Amino acid sequence: MQITTFNCNGIRSAAKKGFFDWLATQAPDIVCLQETKAQEHQLGGGVFYPEGYHCFYYDAVKKGYSGTAIYSRVKPDRVVRGIGWDIADAEGRYIQADFGKLSVVSLYMPSGSSGELRQQIKFEFLARLLPLLLSFRNDGRQYIICGDWNMCHKEIDLKNWRANRNNPGFLPEERSWLTHIYEELGFVDAFRLVNQMPGQYSWWSSRGQARAKNVGWRLDYHVITPELATRVHASAIYTDQNFSDHAPVTLSLRSDT
Repeated sequence: MQITTFNCNGIRSAAKKGFFDWLATQAPDIVCLQETKAQEHQLGGGVFYPEGYHCFYYDAVKKGYSGTAIYSRVKPDRVVRGIGWDIADAEGRYIQADFGKLSVVSLYMPSGSSGELRQQIKFEFLARLLPLLLSFRNDGRQYIICGDWNMCHKEIDLKNWRANRNNPGFLPEERSWLTHIYEELGFVDAFRLVNQMPGQYSWWSSRGQARAKNVGWRLDYHVITPELATRVHASAIYTDQNFSDHAPVTLSLRSDT
């Protein structure tokens, strides 16, 4: 099974840059998108409903903003949109598809970088997400939470970690929250199970030739329940083409035997 997560920074923009052409060559089983920046009625079919996939969108109320989506080759048993918090749900930040005992989530965490108000919304999102994650560990299901988490956990996860210790995305409170879900709740960063190399980033600023110099952050993750850890075969960040300021990340799982 292959699951690709990608913050497309505008699905229509990513389409023009060749994302769907690339996706057709990869043919993952599930695709999780974030920051679609469109209402579904604006997409008009075509490439936005790739052949062979069941497609589910969760749009923000505000046009041209936020939004998530899931494409899957197998039709889900159920699709859940939202976490029950109006602020996050109005921005279309969480969509979940259930397949038997497996649930796959496309998550778009608030950034916090635009100012103190948005950072406080991000902290509130973390507070509300925590009991949901705890329930995931206790309900007997397996979870793959894909998406743009807008946070780095360790120094290896961003190039200029010293300069960003007090900036959104690498704040002590954010790193502590991630430590809690990994070390206390038992969730696993699937990428780091198979790749411990530095310099592995999935987002780059548009300033200062950051992408060309690989001055980036690893913001895009597959966070999995521990039962899935033994099935992780590979995880790769695709950087050969630029479809967005983020890069697609693909997780490969061995079959459940």
